[in-house]
Amino acid sequence: MHLCHSINRRPFSAVCVTVGLVMLGLVILAVVVPRKVSAADAEPRPEQSADSAADQQTVVANFIGEFCLQCHDTGSAEGEREFESFTLPITSEQQLITADEIIDSVTLKVMPPEDAEQPNDDERLALLSVLRSSIAEARENFRSSGGRTVMRRLSNREYENTLATLLDRRVDTLGLTADFPKENTSGHMDTIGEALVTSGFLLDQYLQAASRLVETRLGKPAMQPKSWHFTDNFQQYEELTGAHRSVFKFEYLCLYEQPNTDTRQGGYGHIEDFLEGVPVSGLYDIQVHAQAMHRDTHYDPKIFRIDLSEPFQLAVVPGDATKGHIHYPQAIEPVLATTIVPDDQPEWLSFRVWLEAGQTPRFIFPNGPYESRATVIALNKRYKDEFKAPKVGVSRTALLREGALPHIKIGEVKVHGPLAEPGGGKEEQAVFGKEGFQADRAIEQLVAFGQRAYRRPLDDTDRTRIEAMYQKRLSENATPRQAALDTLKMILCSPSFLYLSEITAEDETRLRPFDLASRLSYALWAAPPDDELFAAAQSGRLTETDELKKQITRMLADDRSNEFIHGFLDSWLNLRDIGNLPPPRNAAWEYYAQNLPDSMKQEARLFFRNLLDQNGSVIDFLDADYTFVDKKLATLYGLPERETLRLADGFQRVSLAKNKQRGGVLGMAGVLTVSANGVDTSPVTRGVWVLENILGITPPPPPDEVPAIDSDVSGATTIREKLTRHSEDKACYVCHRNIDPLGYALETFDPIGRWREKYPKPKGKGTAATVDPSGKLPSGETYKDFPGFKKVLLESRRDLFARNLIEKSLMYATGRHMERTDQFEIDDILNRVKAENYGLHTMMTETLTSDIFRSR
Repeated sequence: MHLCHSINRRPFSAVCVTVGLVMLGLVILAVVVPRKVSAADAEPRPEQSADSAADQQTVVANFIGEFCLQCHDTGSAEGEREFESFTLPITSEQQLITADEIIDSVTLKVMPPEDAEQPNDDERLALLSVLRSSIAEARENFRSSGGRTVMRRLSNREYENTLATLLDRRVDTLGLTADFPKENTSGHMDTIGEALVTSGFLLDQYLQAASRLVETRLGKPAMQPKSWHFTDNFQQYEELTGAHRSVFKFEYLCLYEQPNTDTRQGGYGHIEDFLEGVPVSGLYDIQVHAQAMHRDTHYDPKIFRIDLSEPFQLAVVPGDATKGHIHYPQAIEPVLATTIVPDDQPEWLSFRVWLEAGQTPRFIFPNGPYESRATVIALNKRYKDEFKAPKVGVSRTALLREGALPHIKIGEVKVHGPLAEPGGGKEEQAVFGKEGFQADRAIEQLVAFGQRAYRRPLDDTDRTRIEAMYQKRLSENATPRQAALDTLKMILCSPSFLYLSEITAEDETRLRPFDLASRLSYALWAAPPDDELFAAAQSGRLTETDELKKQITRMLADDRSNEFIHGFLDSWLNLRDIGNLPPPRNAAWEYYAQNLPDSMKQEARLFFRNLLDQNGSVIDFLDADYTFVDKKLATLYGLPERETLRLADGFQRVSLAKNKQRGGVLGMAGVLTVSANGVDTSPVTRGVWVLENILGITPPPPPDEVPAIDSDVSGATTIREKLTRHSEDKACYVCHRNIDPLGYALETFDPIGRWREKYPKPKGKGTAATVDPSGKLPSGETYKDFPGFKKVLLESRRDLFARNLIEKSLMYATGRHMERTDQFEIDDILNRVKAENYGLHTMMTETLTSDIFRSR
């Protein structure tokens, strides 16, 4: 069976194929099996039943014997893989991973290779049936294995963070995970081992990513800096061509709107004569001769839906003409740099940015007008008498020649690079040390990098594989440097890199120091241990509680702990789902025009960061008289700071002492957006969100026989009336009595978190219904409004909330769901946290020093 057939079918070099074979070989060789079974051993016995374990093993062994062993028996083990010893039942995490990969490969028919004998559909289905059955049985055993974390791979987020740490440079410009399968989550967590499955396709993607990263960053050819100067032929989006040819003769590159629009007309400015992009990856200096035009326009600013008192911003993002329309958003376009554009006269603006080979700089207008086409139509209609030859519809020509259309105008662009960096660049020094690659010390340098990549000391097997790969490439006439680069690819495709593997002995429950260091660093930094943490592990001190607390305090104070805050809030509050169900543009244009999702997430992050730094009470998550807002959120919330804050001020802490409409996470727009469906709101949806995310209770799914909400609600005019009628069914009432009261109070917020007292007016006849935010909980407690609801939570459910937050933290940090046997220690943690006024820093320290966290 040829697991890497998918690799061989792709146009990779022989080197890449070799690395892929070694990588996949390591995965298979890592499988722990109880006994060997050969094809000869697999003959079925007549007395066995069709469903017996022996029959299942026969199916697997026969398949392997017929289609795999000619290349992968014990003697040949092509690609360092042998299948004679693969057997059932599945008893280890490694076997489970391998079985999943086999299923994916057989399902996609990527093995055996095309030139080998092929199984028929019945044989494939038989194998898939057996393996899936075995996996289901094994997974049940793992779930009841006494609270052990399933060995898991790095999430896509952790994978990119790890590579950026190892190479000491951002890698998001490469988009390494852009084509990876969508990440699975469990309980909204992206760190749960059982959900982070690995497929043959994903392994292929890992190989491509490693090869691209290493060759692009470390294998690039040496090149002297080069200069480009562009002064004309500034072509733009097709709809702008006529106006720009007529008025500017393509001598100016203009930006008319922000990039986050529906029509995308004039949101991206590119250099037509530089579509091939830069020749190699590196740092480039970009100079732009630009001016902000007509920020003082006499046109009604409401037409543009922006604050014209704010200076215009110009930003640089990468573009790739081979990856899609150069004028449209692309999968890989992180903002590389931003600056302010002067109003009075054109000035040279300078950026120093990292561009990958083949990328060309594109310019965007982050705080530009919204929907340029609609703006032009409105101006032509409203101000037509000001133009000499007005036209009906979309006409930019008159506006550009005679009018005062706000935009950014660029007259020249200079590009210079790649710039020389000391010591060969950050990547060179990060991988090979300050002296760079040294052929006479290649093995030593590769082993040192392997230790950082594997996050543990290397054993003899690791060293042997690294040296063998390096020597193999030398024997194939590769240069010493290329041999080293190919060995780096193998390291970055190894299970020891891709998985948070454990070297703790199977019969030990407590994690050994290096395993504990990795678990801690990925919990708090989503990245490998740094030198200090690694040294603490190497000395053995890390397993001592005092040393562990010391490291936790140090790591939480480090800016890298923002990765924990981002990842945890994306999971706990579901913030990563913002944007999955966006609101209609005509109903919530500011959501797009002001890029509110970014501000929404940042409010929650800064709130969490403040509590963590100050050891503030986690009860503030339920209600607080302060929050953190920028100008955009201050405007959305109707706060007085909207009049004084500027975009340049960023986020500021503001008082909510006189504002009962906000306070705590339930008053944050991010939570209110992610708990709605974009179009409207539902007490059921938001009630379930509160039940799961605040109180830690997962409601059962509705029974199949329960009718939909709209099945018999004739005459109902509000969502409350509909739910009341729906709940008259006893089967519905049992659940809705627990859910709906938790959502009624949040009806005072629309789908993007704006305060409201009335529902939108229905289409056609009728009046807007008044929101009723009152409710009665199953416990008998009542509330009249949103502040009253929060008071109920504070008075009677603070411990339930704090306990849930502890459990969510443990889930995120350990990579597994909590079981009943864990609850006793969670109770102990809660009692210690309560004694310290529910401090968030205390909670995290107690969580990360608990037996649960420190155990396998």
